[in-house]
Amino acid sequence: MMRADVQGLMHGELGDWLGQQSAMRTEAKAEATSRWTWGAAGLLPVLAFLWFGPFFSGTFTFILTALAIGGVYAWGYMPIAEAKKAIKVGINSAIANSLGVQYAHDVEPGGEFEACRTYGLVPNYDRSDFEDRWFGRLEGHSFELYEAHLEERRGSNKNRRWVTVFRGAIIAMEFGRSFHSTTLLQRAGKHQKWLGLGGRKDNVKFKGHQLAYVDQVHPDFEDIFELWSDDQVEARVLVHPSYIEHLIALEKAFHGEAVRALFTRGSVVIAVESQDLFESGSLDAEGDEARVAEAAAQFEALAGLALAINQNERGRVLQNVERDPIGGQFGRRRRNVRR
Repeated sequence: MMRADVQGLMHGELGDWLGQQSAMRTEAKAEATSRWTWGAAGLLPVLAFLWFGPFFSGTFTFILTALAIGGVYAWGYMPIAEAKKAIKVGINSAIANSLGVQYAHDVEPGGEFEACRTYGLVPNYDRSDFEDRWFGRLEGHSFELYEAHLEERRGSNKNRRWVTVFRGAIIAMEFGRSFHSTTLLQRAGKHQKWLGLGGRKDNVKFKGHQLAYVDQVHPDFEDIFELWSDDQVEARVLVHPSYIEHLIALEKAFHGEAVRALFTRGSVVIAVESQDLFESGSLDAEGDEARVAEAAAQFEALAGLALAINQNERGRVLQNVERDPIGGQFGRRRRNVRR
């Protein structure tokens, strides 16, 4: 499995570049402090007028105060955010280059994300954000990975709030063997009759495309995954018993209920829930090496997942998959994540 040489990066060009960012970090802190100071000075008389003047009272005053303070904080934080982004791009680009791929902070999701939406690999949402694109070729196959954060608006009136329904990686990769069907590997219990009271459905439709349930022979399979396809024979070739054993091992490595995949148009698309990924930028220079190592480990784990699922031959497995790929942080359950 691929490994980034973190020590080599930190003692080479990346370490030199990070050392040169000391002035930028200092200037960002100073600019933020200056903005917050001037903002507070300008805000105090406005808040005094709001709270002690005769024109405003109650909830309206509280809302205006919160908006004003939030605006000043956001204005002051802008230099810090810009500096952290610049450092993050520098670090992640260096990691990508060392692994023979490319990195870009901004992402324009394409057909792979539309496939995730169409076939239910990600839940419905009202607001989305995408960042941290890693792309190129891995073992001769085109590869793309980026982070998605999806939110849904819930509640009513004063209780309306944004709730995270998915945070994690979207991965797309050319598959190692040819196929012509569409096969969905989804969470067990995802498609039930009569609100879960009538057992599993026999088939499901996605924008008119019908996929039938595929019976499997692995004893533990139905407790974790369900397989749906428009070609029963090809689905069993793609996801056969020894491959299922490997997927179950991957589930354990990613702490369960994390991985789902779609095999379509000669590619595999994977959605895997995770923590906030690849946040290697900081104004604290002392933690640079640890953040480089963490970002590298996060990418390596996800790339390894894609390579493991992408079979070049039957039964290919990722070595030492039982070990937690990044120290217990992947796949951590969130109370507000809907599956």
